Amino acid sequence: MRKLGRVSHYAKPGFLIVRTNWVPSINDRVVDKELTLIGVVKDVFGPVRAPYVALKPLVKNPEKYVNSVLYVDSRRGKHEGRKKARGSGSKGRPTPKRRG
Repeated sequence: MRKLGRVSHYAKPGFLIVRTNWVPSINDRVVDKELTLIGVVKDVFGPVRAPYVALKPLVKNPEKYVNSVLYVDSRRGKHEGRKKARGSGSKGRPTPKRRG
C-alpha cells in the first residue's frame, strides 16, 4: 500500500481531486486507512513534480473524504479481473475431429 496523497476537493463532474508527488497508473484502486475501497484513478494532470489525480468515487458520500489521506491498494495483481480459458486450449474451444 502506497500513500497517494490528501484529497483537495470534490469536483463538480463527480471526481475527488488528490494532490500527490508520484504518478499512479490509470484504474489503480484507491483505499482509505481502513482499506475501504474509495474509488479508482481516472486521470492524472498538472505539473510533473506535483501532479493532481482525479478519482472516480465508488462510495455514496464522497464529500466526506475531503482533507483525508488516501492510498493506492497494491495487495491485488493487475490481472485480477481476467478470466482463464477452459480446457487445455488457449482459446477455450474443443480440438477438431480427425478426418479419414
